[in-house]
Amino acid sequence: MNQPDSKPAAKPAKSSGRSGNPAKAAAAAKAGPARAARTRLTPGDWIAGARLRTLPLAIAPVALGTGAGAVAIGDGQWHPTRFALALIVALALQIGVNYANDYSDGIRGTDDHRVGPARLTASGLVKPKVVLGVALAFFGVAALAGLALTVITQQWWLIAVGAAAIVAAWFYTGGKRPYGYAGLGELFVFVFFGLVATAGSAFVQSLTVNLEAWLGGVGVGLLACAVLMANNLRDVEQDRVAGKRTLAVLIGPLAGRIFFVVFMLLPFAVVGVLALFYPTAVLVFFALLLALPACLIVLTAKTPRELILALQLASFTALAYGIGLGLAIAF
Repeated sequence: MNQPDSKPAAKPAKSSGRSGNPAKAAAAAKAGPARAARTRLTPGDWIAGARLRTLPLAIAPVALGTGAGAVAIGDGQWHPTRFALALIVALALQIGVNYANDYSDGIRGTDDHRVGPARLTASGLVKPKVVLGVALAFFGVAALAGLALTVITQQWWLIAVGAAAIVAAWFYTGGKRPYGYAGLGELFVFVFFGLVATAGSAFVQSLTVNLEAWLGGVGVGLLACAVLMANNLRDVEQDRVAGKRTLAVLIGPLAGRIFFVVFMLLPFAVVGVLALFYPTAVLVFFALLLALPACLIVLTAKTPRELILALQLASFTALAYGIGLGLAIAF
């Protein structure tokens, strides 16, 4: 932690994109605690900006999809290089969308009174254009790794899939009408970090997508939705004030908590189905040791900060689910 300077802290720089509505500003001040401004940027700030707790959501579908692709090839064969490139694509996209979210929410003023860790843009520690540049750099890394996969597999239509993923990552909170502000975040997370990431990882292995990949994609996609719901439940009051109409804002906290439990537990029905054909998949049920406490926390939480632990547990549930089910299918 940095020690406070003896001089008064500088005020965060304002961007022309922020709301100037005094009523919203006054209400937001009541909705969330004020943040003490800092003047020094540390490497830890950039690490926090990458939101490492969300990275399991990138690893899980690639691991599961690779396992599904390996069983489609048969004879225990798989392509490590393709797995590595697919993992780079997923991780770079996840980090890129996290920095893009930091930038877009920051310039709109949405993050000014949030409950979780301070964001780079909203805190004024980094100029918005710098955060945007870092986000675009990670999108570039994802594009290069995806292009390498395209060349290796000679499946040129994959370029369109990669472009769609980058566009979806940007417009989550970017642009004039971000879909994350219209209650569609969970839908796009389910599609791209569930179905597309899992099926895509299976396809680059075997050049086919089997039923195992589609079912697994449904499971990890729902868990990704749970992580996003926990995040949005934590910030529901601040988002409502800022005009960010997430699914949690639209349906209300009580329904949002119920949705979280459904998102967390329904994937284990997929495990039950796959266990009929891959007996070792029953070991994935041990991930319930993470999932059930997360559900209990969300159902009983009295303060937004309690939901941070639920978010972390949900993220690690997704990681255990993806790796465990991928290994069970492959071996």
